[in-house]
Amino acid sequence: MSYTRVLPSLARLKCENLVSLKLAARRCRSTAASRRPQDEKPEEARLEPACTLLEKPCDVDLIKAHPDRTTAISVDFDNTHEAYRSKDTLELLRSLLVFKLCTFDYLVDKNKELMDLSKKILGQRMFEKLMKMTFYGQFVAGEDQDSIKPLMEKNQAFGVGSVLDYSVEEDLTQEEAEKKEMASCVSEAEKESHGIDHREKKYKAHRQFGDRRGGVISARTYFYADEAKCDHHMETFIKCIKACAGSSVDGFSAIKMTALGRPQFLLQFSEVLVKWRRFFSLLAAQQGKEGMAVLEQKLELEQLQDSLTKLGVGAKHDIENWFTGEKLGSSGTIDLLDWNSLINDRTKISNLLVVPNVETGHLEPLLSRFTDEEERQMKRMLQRMDVLAKHAVENGVRLMVDAEQTYFQPAISRLTLEMQRIFNTHKPIIFNTYQCYLKEAYDNVSVDVELSRREGWYFGAKLVRGAYMHQERQRAAEIGYEDPINPEYESTNRMYHRCLEYILEEISHNRMTNVMVASHNEDTVKFTLEKMNELGLTPGENNVFFGQLLGMCDQISFPLGQAGFPVYKYVPYGPVNEVIPYLCRRAQENRGFMKGSQRERSLLYKELKRRLFNGQFFYKPVF
Repeated sequence: MSYTRVLPSLARLKCENLVSLKLAARRCRSTAASRRPQDEKPEEARLEPACTLLEKPCDVDLIKAHPDRTTAISVDFDNTHEAYRSKDTLELLRSLLVFKLCTFDYLVDKNKELMDLSKKILGQRMFEKLMKMTFYGQFVAGEDQDSIKPLMEKNQAFGVGSVLDYSVEEDLTQEEAEKKEMASCVSEAEKESHGIDHREKKYKAHRQFGDRRGGVISARTYFYADEAKCDHHMETFIKCIKACAGSSVDGFSAIKMTALGRPQFLLQFSEVLVKWRRFFSLLAAQQGKEGMAVLEQKLELEQLQDSLTKLGVGAKHDIENWFTGEKLGSSGTIDLLDWNSLINDRTKISNLLVVPNVETGHLEPLLSRFTDEEERQMKRMLQRMDVLAKHAVENGVRLMVDAEQTYFQPAISRLTLEMQRIFNTHKPIIFNTYQCYLKEAYDNVSVDVELSRREGWYFGAKLVRGAYMHQERQRAAEIGYEDPINPEYESTNRMYHRCLEYILEEISHNRMTNVMVASHNEDTVKFTLEKMNELGLTPGENNVFFGQLLGMCDQISFPLGQAGFPVYKYVPYGPVNEVIPYLCRRAQENRGFMKGSQRERSLLYKELKRRLFNGQFFYKPVF
């Protein structure tokens, strides 16, 4: 077999009739945060005309200029007047009530049962009113695309954009979820083999972890039903994109890959990608390069050819022809990115799913066979992704691909990367998500940044700490593979800051890199501002974004937005009854958040007292 048919990948996803890229108007922002030398051109001279966001400019004490640097800035997160300028007093009282309720374990543990009981006692209409006055009103923007516009427009006026997320979920029992997962993650070939195969345990479905909602409080979960349901999810995401375009300037729309197709393909493709990367590491170890940073591992060409020939992967002549031209590293060596680029288009996606067997020296299919329907299902997932990316381009909306479990994530990241290569040529449209509680987070970030640099497209990343820690740890321990999670919270913090610092440094050298700091951690936000100051990055350049959930950490979001930083709220919406699973998770998440820190509640109290003593208790925001 020619080695040109070896490495599995989707290559560059083919787009028939790529839509022309529309340069959406830049997001209008306050530039109050800018402090630059007099001889430097102001940011406004390089951007489209700015629009006034506030009728009254931000108070100067919100932004502090460092005395030793005229360009250095910081944001005052203790200034409650500015932090809650967009909220009337009733909204502040609601926040205090909801956050206080979230500290009671019984209410949080039984919140679903209590909501169901309230609905029976009060009736549907009164129940919805109660929810809109409390939890729903705090964490959800509205029921549909029209009802969410006022909130989005108000936030925009105060400098905060939107990441739109339709948060409706199926209310399945654990048994129903497990049944759906096992049916959608096990191929026909596996069912017939009765468990006799060479698949790795990590990348196989296990009934005890079939309900992927277990231990997850901050992420939606989709279960595959059929192709029609996936088409429905795609249409919902398209509506999300259009709603975002109509209500927010330069906004984001969030999607999940598991909503767009049968997860069996994500499991299989992830296993293939991981095995090929391990194969590269094995060859690097044979050349004495074990333990080096991932991008520093460069394989000497002659030794590599000999190793591959000995393994029986291809004839020496074929391998020599393969490692030529653009496929060969500039120094005459092969690094991981060169390795990953050695791919070719396949007419059948199942042909991608082959792995090297170092014992036999042959390439082997991951499964003995794929049915025609499984082949069609894999293609449909890719087609749905392509449709969504095109709609994002047409509507001037950026697409945020959420991270998921580690047994799906290699495939999700690779497919997102291929979308970036196609759609991020003129501006950052597609953003990938990196979970920094993973041990391999820095390697993943650095490899993908380097690829974007070499190929000249816009890199877009959202950095999060991660949503699946407890589930991932338990699954690894029970099934028997290495725990992918950093050992403790502090190591995750260090990983987050390390990845963030790497990307910020890349931005300082290459303005084609973009990052969203998606964090409720005030120290992380301050760390970002300090690094931006050190590197001379200004908020008006719109390369560094900040993100928080709607209804949480307004004392971080709004001071940043009013200071001119691109900041976004993750804005969920959907009918009251259908977002209850989302609200249950928000209650659980806020329990830990509120017990761990009294800061947000103390700032809310401080602002209420300030309004009371200044005769502003009935304050209404003007925008």
